[in-house]
This record gives sequence, C-alpha cells and structure tokens, in this order.
Amino acid sequence: MGVYTQLPAHLTEVDVIIAGGGTAACIVASRLSDADPNLSILVVEGGANNFDDPTIIHPLLFLSHLAPTSNATLFYQGTAEAQLSGRQLVVPSGGRSDWNAWQTAGWSANEMIPYLKKLETYDGPDSKATHGSNGPTLISGGTYRANRSEDDFIQAAKKVGYPEIVDLQDLDSNSGVQRALRFIGPDGKRQDTAHRYLHPRLQDGKHPNLNVLVESQVLRVLFQSKRASGIEYQPNPAFQSSTTKRSIKARKMVIVSAGALGTPLILERSGVGDPKILSRASVPVVANVPGVGKEYQDHHLLAYPYQTSLYPNETADAVTGGRLDVAELIATNASILGWNAQDVTAKLRPTDAEVAALGPEFMAAWDRDFKNNLNKPLVLMALLSGFPGDPTGLPVGQYLSVSAFSVYPYSRGHIHITSTNPSDPVDFQTGFFLDPVDITKHVWAYKKQREIVRRMATYRGELAIGHPPFPAGSDAACITIDKPLTNVQNIKYTTEDNAIIKKWLIENVGTTWHSLGTCKMAPLAQGGVVDPNLSVYGVTGLKIADLSIPPGNVAANTADTTFAIGEKAADIFIKELCT
Repeated sequence: MGVYTQLPAHLTEVDVIIAGGGTAACIVASRLSDADPNLSILVVEGGANNFDDPTIIHPLLFLSHLAPTSNATLFYQGTAEAQLSGRQLVVPSGGRSDWNAWQTAGWSANEMIPYLKKLETYDGPDSKATHGSNGPTLISGGTYRANRSEDDFIQAAKKVGYPEIVDLQDLDSNSGVQRALRFIGPDGKRQDTAHRYLHPRLQDGKHPNLNVLVESQVLRVLFQSKRASGIEYQPNPAFQSSTTKRSIKARKMVIVSAGALGTPLILERSGVGDPKILSRASVPVVANVPGVGKEYQDHHLLAYPYQTSLYPNETADAVTGGRLDVAELIATNASILGWNAQDVTAKLRPTDAEVAALGPEFMAAWDRDFKNNLNKPLVLMALLSGFPGDPTGLPVGQYLSVSAFSVYPYSRGHIHITSTNPSDPVDFQTGFFLDPVDITKHVWAYKKQREIVRRMATYRGELAIGHPPFPAGSDAACITIDKPLTNVQNIKYTTEDNAIIKKWLIENVGTTWHSLGTCKMAPLAQGGVVDPNLSVYGVTGLKIADLSIPPGNVAANTADTTFAIGEKAADIFIKELCT
C-alpha cells in the first residue's frame, strides 16, 4: 500500500491496473479496493502526488492550473483549423434527456440516478429525488459568496425572462437561473475524487491492496494474443530524468482512465484503433476499432468581462492580480479560499420569436433537437466575479464576467497519435464551429448575456477587450458609465454588427475543459469503442472508464457526469471481478 514515484522491486504483478489517475479512476480504484481486500490494484498517474496541495484543495486557486506552466494539468496542442481563422487551440485535459439519448442499456437517466445520488452529500435545497445525502463528495455553497452581484444578476435575469429556480440540477428544470452550489465542502475544501475517495483509503491502514504510482506515463497496454495482460510505462520527463521503459503485469483487468484526450492515444499506441491511423504511426494492429479518437466534442466557451461598481472583497481580481498575499490567506485559512468566484449558474433557451429570427438553418436544428425536449437548454451561463483570464496590463479594478457555453455542439473533431512516442505532437483537431449552427448559438448567447448584465445595478459598462469591436456609431458599441442604466432597451444590432460578432466568436472561442466522446459507448458498426459494460471491442480484459465513453453530450459541468461514470463503472467491474 502506498504512493510511489518508483515501484518497489517486489511489485511486478497486480490484479488490476488503472491507467490514469483522474476523476473516474480514483473512484474506480477506491470502490474496487473496498469490494475485495484480496484484489490488488495499481493506479498509474502521470502527475505528481497532489495530497494537500494548496492549489488543489483551495478552490480560489484553480486558475493557477490553467496556465501553460502548470505541472498539474496536461495540455494538448491542436493543429491549425481553417474555420477558426487558422488558430491552434490548446485544450487541458445534465439533463434527463442527456442520459436517455445515449440509448444504451443500463445507462438511462433512471438507471443513473442511483449513482448520481451515491457520489454526493447534497447541502442544498429542494429535490432529494435526484440528490444524495451520504456520499463522499460534499456539494455546498462553500465558505464565501459575493451576495450583492449574485442578487443583482438574478434580478436582472428575471427582467429578461429567466426566473430564479431553486434547483436547476434536478434533471428536469430549465430556462432559469440558480444560486450556485459547488464541488466545495462546507469547510471550503475542493471536492476532488483524489481527496474524497483515494487519499483517505491510502492513509487509513485498511487498504493494503491499493497502490498508486505517480509521475509516470502509460505508454501502451500489453497483450497476450487478444487479452490485455499489463502495461508498459516510463517516468514522466516533466518530473524525472530517467526515461527507462518498464512493464507490469495485470492478472485480471486493465482499465484505461486517462480522459477523452489521453485514453484514445493509449489505445492507439497499444494497437487498438483505425488501421489507417495505426499504420501511419507504425503500430501493429491488435484490434480494428475505427472509432478510437473520433467524434471529439467539447462545450464551446466564450467569457465576457464587464466594469462594475463592486468592492475589492466582492471579486477575485485582487487575488488573480497579485494584490492579496495568497500565502497569508492560506496561513489564516481565509474564507475566500473556499470560493470559485462563480455564484450563479443558468440554463437558457430562446423564445419562439428569437428562434425564428436566427434563420431557417438554426430553426430546423431547433425544431429537430430542442423544441420538444423542454429540459434541453441551448446554452449554459455562469456569473463569474472577476476578470476571466490573465489580468496582466489590465487597469486595477473589480470586474465581473459572464461565461457562456453551448452544450450540444454539432461540430466534431478528432485526436490521434502520429508516432509511438508520447512526447511527439498529436493530430488533434477540436472541430469547433465546423457546423455554422454552433456559431449562431453563440451569436444569440452573446446578445442575451449582455442584456442581462446591462440591467444590473452594479453594471458600469463593457470591458472592450473582451467584446466584439463594434464601431463607435453602433448601438452595440461598448460604453463606460458611472451609474446604472435606466429604462433599459434592448440593443439593436445591424447586419454589420452581426458580422462583427461572428468574426469575433471565430477568433476567440475556446475550450470549457469538457472534452468527451472519443471512445464512445455504442455498437462497433456505429463507431463505438466500448460496449455497455465498458469492454473494448476486439480484445478481452480491457476496459475504459472516463469521459471518452459518452456517445452524446450533456448540459452540465462534466465533472458530475464523470463522477457518475466512475461509480457506475466501479459497480460493473466489481460484479465481474468479485463474484
């Protein structure tokens, strides 16, 4: 039992190897270790041991992991994409109808609710039908809120037609706003699965069957004929100088859980994938599974900053701008550390008149996929108390932002290996905005979020660097004011304004860090990679458990989806391994 940077000499074989140590992996490893004390388990993780890392456990410090210099985040460099004006995106690694749309036995909404409840202890109002009361993950409001801007946004949204809803996360409610609950405990600590599931078992002395190897890259799954028999791995060069390749055997099962970007790459380096892709990378074919690495999806994100009359203690800007001493905040256990600066969440749908105004192509998509699915929002939004990026060069001030992301993109991308070396560039295309309907969604979202914010009492104008460059004479031009607007009327956008918005969206759309779908659960003939029991087609003893398996998208922060996948996967594996 323990956490290792190098495996001890005696540990050459275990029952189960889990390749990856992310959200689902920690759940699966922990549940398996509980189920059978004689089942030996090894988790192999590329990152460092994160136990009690202040930048991990304190929610306010999460932005530090979005910088390219972070060793806690794995970044994937995309190739140039014509529909994004040649940009190369860098990507770090719902509702009831979302689950039902997967059309997979055992994975419907009603069948997944027990797992959604199992994972959490919900410290919020309303529905106990879809929320848990004794799970390991604490869902609460945390230890800090910016109440003034929270109340202000909610009253402004109501004026635009979106009421406050007590629980937007009940799998049915939609077209409203909610005071955010978070993956943050009442004590202010972030509720990641490493700290809520894995670390307690590594330290309680009751799980000698559980081992974790950190700072190590899984190169490939090893096979005896068609059966997964172990893995080959090497030290991660980001942490260690050695590049010696090693292997370890798995007597019963290998589970790949490296995320929607990492898992398909491991499969392809192992010889599981499209023969054309494997041939290009000089990898012998073990199993012909053409769907590996295809159907990449993400939620398309834009965030819009505004000037405000808020006070320094009502936004995160003093922390991100370096005007507060983070070490002192940690030393004094300041309550603001238990805040992710997101106090309101929203699920929004357009009116019938707005749908008609968005054109026939959009209307056709709406009528087909949204109109009669009343629990499907077009976009999700969140109120963020602060500037949504690197504040270098920004005038000192208190900002707020609205993040808007489309949750059912039609655009698809892919990710594939180009060689067997994990350090070599990958063939990664996000596919963002390949479908023009996805752009139209964001044109509507831009206009809608702006009308909400313009009705806030704390609004003092747009921060122009984060908005389309409308000409000075346009009704949509950015402004700076010293008091709230009165008698607010909707902005009138010209044809030129709409063209400016579209161009700006194309040049600025980014990731929501919600990558999924690259090893989807579907029949092999439909591009599937795993079956409903998460077994990889064409081989035995190989499973997948992470966000690569969803065959459809979800209108949610995908963390909750990943938690539920982890819990469901653990049950599947326990039944196979322990009965």
